Amino acid sequence: MPDPSTPSVGSTVTADRAEEERRGLMLVLSSPSGAGKSTIARMLLEKEKGLELSISVTTRPRRSSEIDGVHYHFVSKERFIEMRDGGELLEWAEVHGNYYATPRGPVEAAIEGGRDILFDIDIQGTFQLYETMRSDVVSIFVLPPSLAEMKNRLRGRGEDADDVILRRMETAVGEMKHWVKYDYVVVNEKLERAYDSVRSILKAERHKQARSSVIAPFIDGFVSDLEEALKA
Repeated sequence: MPDPSTPSVGSTVTADRAEEERRGLMLVLSSPSGAGKSTIARMLLEKEKGLELSISVTTRPRRSSEIDGVHYHFVSKERFIEMRDGGELLEWAEVHGNYYATPRGPVEAAIEGGRDILFDIDIQGTFQLYETMRSDVVSIFVLPPSLAEMKNRLRGRGEDADDVILRRMETAVGEMKHWVKYDYVVVNEKLERAYDSVRSILKAERHKQARSSVIAPFIDGFVSDLEEALKA
C-alpha cells in the first residue's frame, strides 16, 4: 500500500507548473476614444510577464519610423487577399483604403504555448475574434467616467481639430451600445485603479480550470491518494 505522505505523479503540481502548463488567452481591450485604453495596454505590456502584443498585418505603406515585424507586418494587397481567402486571418477590416488584420498563426502558436496575447482593437475586430476563437477571448470594454472627462481627454491630446473630436464622439455613441457583449467593463476614472482592475481580470482568467492541462490529473491524483489513505 502506498505511503500517504508520498504524493503520486498526478498530484505533484505546483502553482508555477499550473501557470506554465496552461493554454494562453486573448485579452481584448476596446473602448470609445478618450477612455484611456491604449495607456492601460501599454502599462500591461510594461509590467505583466507572459503577455505580448498582437502585431497586425497591414497593406498601408510603412512609415520611416516603423519597423516591419515590430509595429506591423507590412504586406502587399495581393498577399493580404491571399491570406484572407486562405483562412490565415482571425479578423480584418478596411480603413481609409488600407487593410488591417490579425494573423492566425502567431496567435494560435502563442496561446498553445501558454502565452497571452493582448489586442487593442475596436468592436468590429472583437466580434470577429468571437466568431473564430471565442473560448480563448477575454474581452474588456473600457469607459471614460463621464462625457465631460471624455471631451477633456480628447482635447488634451492636442492632435485633433474640433470637427474630428465631434466625429469621434459620434462614433462612440454606436460603440458604447455594444458594451453588454463584452465579458467585463472597467470605468477608467483613475488610471492606476483601472489598470489594477484589468490586471486582476487577467490574473483570474489565467486560473480558469478550462485553460489548465494539469489541474484535472492533479485533482484525480489527489483524490486517488486520499482514497488510498482512508483505506489504510
